[in-house]
Amino acid sequence: MINENSTMKVFIEKAEVLIEALPYIQKFYGKTVVIKYGGSALINPEIKETIIKDIALMKLVGMKPVIVHGGGPDINAFLKKMDIKSEFINGLRVTDPETMQIVEMVLAGKLNKSIVTDIELQGVKSVGISGKDGGILKAEKIEKDGIDYGCVGDVKEVDTSLIESLINNDFVPVIAPIGKDDAGTTYNINADYAAVAIAGALKAEKLVFLTDVEGVMRDVHDPDSIMSFIRADKVQALIDDGTISGGMIPKVQCCMAGVEAGVENVHILDGRVEHCLLLEIFTQKGIGTMISK
Repeated sequence: MINENSTMKVFIEKAEVLIEALPYIQKFYGKTVVIKYGGSALINPEIKETIIKDIALMKLVGMKPVIVHGGGPDINAFLKKMDIKSEFINGLRVTDPETMQIVEMVLAGKLNKSIVTDIELQGVKSVGISGKDGGILKAEKIEKDGIDYGCVGDVKEVDTSLIESLINNDFVPVIAPIGKDDAGTTYNINADYAAVAIAGALKAEKLVFLTDVEGVMRDVHDPDSIMSFIRADKVQALIDDGTISGGMIPKVQCCMAGVEAGVENVHILDGRVEHCLLLEIFTQKGIGTMISK
């Protein structure tokens, strides 16, 4: 009888977890969620599997996930194999035409199709594209402080027609952050800001950044000091008083760009945590930091 009671308790606890998720499933049914997929979540095979399952579940309960992925480590590995040296200035990869060909091959080919395959193995339809397809990402060459970064671009304009067509036909779009200008020149675009631009153009309910940090903390030495919620108009004060500092500043600024682009809620999640998407979106407490209007 003890074993039966114990087993029943486990079943009841599982049911309670599902019931806890119910209001969030109702709230976000039919809503678009853009996920910037990168970091450890893209590299660690065990974490990657849980992220893909999270995305599949989101789709199956009626949400509309859109994936924008990075792929720096894969690009570095392939360039090394080809004996091509990588040069970074101010965090940007200097990308000559030869390097751009490899970047496009890795991002829009190998990685993009690998993510699509993983999603489809979960019984969800998916299509892999780049920002060049359907003119999604119109880009312009980055020019900063007189430095020539080569084929590195900013997003000038977003055309969501193809993305919306895929969503409306029950596919999960997986987008590589590559764009082109009016002359057809191809540009490598920072995946974070490609995700911001796409989320803003889609008027997404949520934009989620999978990162290798727990979130914004009041004390960087105390992992229990994560700030679960920050109002957008309080962010600058937190930067000014040093609460948000160092490498967290560009992450938060990217989140702010998402809010300014029209996204309702922007999340910083620790992509090293199994099922981080479900824990943040479908539970009361969440695990990361949400920045909201």
